[in-house]
Amino acid sequence: MMEWTDRHCRYFHRLLTRQARLYTEMVTTGALRHGDVERHLDFDDSEHPLALQLGGSEPHDLAYCARLAERWGYDEINLNCGCPSERVQRGAFGACLMAEPEVVGDCVAAMRDAAVLPVTVKHRIGIDRHESYDFVRDFVGKVAERGCTVFIVHARNAWLKGISPKENRELPPLRHEMVERLKADFPVLTFVLNGGVTTNDAIDAHLRVVDGVMVGRAAYHHPWSMIDWDQRFFHEAPLSFDRDDIEAAMVDYMEQVAATGEPWSHVSRHIIGLRHGEPGARRWRQVWSDPALKGRRPREVSRLARTALRQGHEREPASIDA
Repeated sequence: MMEWTDRHCRYFHRLLTRQARLYTEMVTTGALRHGDVERHLDFDDSEHPLALQLGGSEPHDLAYCARLAERWGYDEINLNCGCPSERVQRGAFGACLMAEPEVVGDCVAAMRDAAVLPVTVKHRIGIDRHESYDFVRDFVGKVAERGCTVFIVHARNAWLKGISPKENRELPPLRHEMVERLKADFPVLTFVLNGGVTTNDAIDAHLRVVDGVMVGRAAYHHPWSMIDWDQRFFHEAPLSFDRDDIEAAMVDYMEQVAATGEPWSHVSRHIIGLRHGEPGARRWRQVWSDPALKGRRPREVSRLARTALRQGHEREPASIDA
């Protein structure tokens, strides 16, 4: 979710669920060692519980970043061993690390020694077209020996050559049963299933077998699906907000962001899916996405968008998925 789940996106998602754990986009160790640390690590207190996802393969560098994560107040450190992009492979981390479980174990141990935060690992079920269950079982077993107890498993292989990162989310077949088998073989470990889960009913079904579910793009494109999560999955009181309330809260936030000199469009791009399924949603999205309106204040754009929504609602049957 690089360039997607930035701090503005997470602020928005936290309005929809108080309990679900949020994850940052992947931040490389090099970016934290040599880049703008504040830009990469700053977040709003409302985002808790929040995990920092790291990309790297050098234990010393990851230990340094773990100390930063602890200092900044994160709740978890997550090591990415699942990203298949060529840029990540050139840095010798991401999915290619699955071929080196001993290195991953060293990285986990170094981070656990450096900080008291829990260290988790996100990975695939295999790399390239090697689809043996033994491969992922042995990877988990070796990394667990170094102290990792939580594994977030994207239930597809990562094909490292010949296809794009986008195709890596679609072409390798989903094998949810592999994650279920890991849970059966390692009952004391925590397994979170990722990949291809698009509905709340599907989340329910998987939670009968595994410990958790991570939802990425489906939640991003259809954020309103998260409004029921606290009640349905965490047995909390339901959130008493409607979409108008959420939009109003995000407009207030956009005004605050704009006051710092940052374009409010850096925020608005994340809320485009808020009205998905409502009649008039297409017209509402068009207003928020109109480049000609970027110079106006967010409150004014919101008024125009809400007017377009009402007009579209009057013209479109309620059954239309706009």
